[in-house]
Amino acid sequence: MENSPIVVSLDIDASPAKAWTAITNSDEMKKWYFDLPGFVPEKGYTFQFYGGDDKQYLHLCDVVDIVPGKKIAYTWRYDGYAGNSLVTFELSPVGQKTRLTVTHTGLETFPADNPDFAKANFEAGWTEIIGTSLKKYLEDNPE
Repeated sequence: MENSPIVVSLDIDASPAKAWTAITNSDEMKKWYFDLPGFVPEKGYTFQFYGGDDKQYLHLCDVVDIVPGKKIAYTWRYDGYAGNSLVTFELSPVGQKTRLTVTHTGLETFPADNPDFAKANFEAGWTEIIGTSLKKYLEDNPE
């Protein structure tokens, strides 16, 4: 698998504070992302969730870096499969909007013989999650 990261970046019509809440508060996250009951944006916090299209995979994650209001990063791996990747959300103000950049690295560590772990699937997933779901959630729910 090609080892270049996936990077999805867009400007959202919302404040950085509102965007931060959306990406770190479990009640908000379940409205556009995954249901992560009790999620805590603290380094060392571990969480898991099921997700996938045809087959549901148990995702195992650990928060490894946090800069409150600006950045959160967590490992992303699958129970029972080799590989470990890193997902990083970064926020920065751009005028009256917020630039959100999601970077997913380490995809090449996942089994190349499993088509569910193809880079194109991750690209499509992040584009949908960030470019459609989160953007719509934030812009349809003004502050």
